[in-house]
Amino acid sequence: MASSSTGSNPFEVPLSPPPPPASQPPGTPPPSAGPAGVTPSSRPGNPRGAMLKVIILGDSGVGKTCLMNRYVTDKFTQQYKATIGADFRPKQVDVDGRRATLQIWDTAGQERFQSLGVAFYRGADVCFLVYDVTDETSFERLHVWRNQFLNAVRPADPDRFPFVVLGNKADVDEDGIGRGGGDGEGEGEGEPTASRVVSLRDAQRVCAEWGYPHFETSAKDGTNVEQAFLQAARAALRNEPEEDIFLPETIRLGETAPGQRNQLASCC
Repeated sequence: MASSSTGSNPFEVPLSPPPPPASQPPGTPPPSAGPAGVTPSSRPGNPRGAMLKVIILGDSGVGKTCLMNRYVTDKFTQQYKATIGADFRPKQVDVDGRRATLQIWDTAGQERFQSLGVAFYRGADVCFLVYDVTDETSFERLHVWRNQFLNAVRPADPDRFPFVVLGNKADVDEDGIGRGGGDGEGEGEGEPTASRVVSLRDAQRVCAEWGYPHFETSAKDGTNVEQAFLQAARAALRNEPEEDIFLPETIRLGETAPGQRNQLASCC
């Protein structure tokens, strides 16, 4: 004879609830307790947040490595060392109330190393295009870097993929005197360097045509570096779901879902 649907499962062995941690008074619910479907790892306060891959592209010597180091470590060095393949640094940020971890990839600018760097483009969420305000060729080649990136990544909608353009070494003025020097190798404080050749107006005009935000930055003194990376993170987060990391509900051994409990109770 079938038992009542409200009866207990004859095959289920009752389990005692785990004792509370020693630091909590008796009767305090365990840390995993909470609203249905919400666990500590899936709550909005998850410290990891969204994982955003940031790629930095541009000709050799424009200051890509210096920009990354300035943003991550708030340090600057005059020593120049060519990047082979790619370099990587992470940093956690809060953007408009959302936590995100930026995976910042500094790629090789020299042509002989570029084939190594292309492999790191895939999976990118946002891309910096960097030029040197004292090097017109580096500015004219931005479209080459953009096309190379799009051909390698092949985003679903290339026109909507977030790019941010940076004109680095903005501390150098028209006469080649910087606010403490430029970002290149062997440039001392206050010493003459290459003069600015790319005007702010020309750069803004090109970026307006592309629809990309533009910043003039200086890895030397930190001008606009923080603002540029926050803008990049904000642009990348627009394409991310609001629920950054999804984890299924916690499965507790010894418990039976309500629907299954009724089915078991109605069997012979």
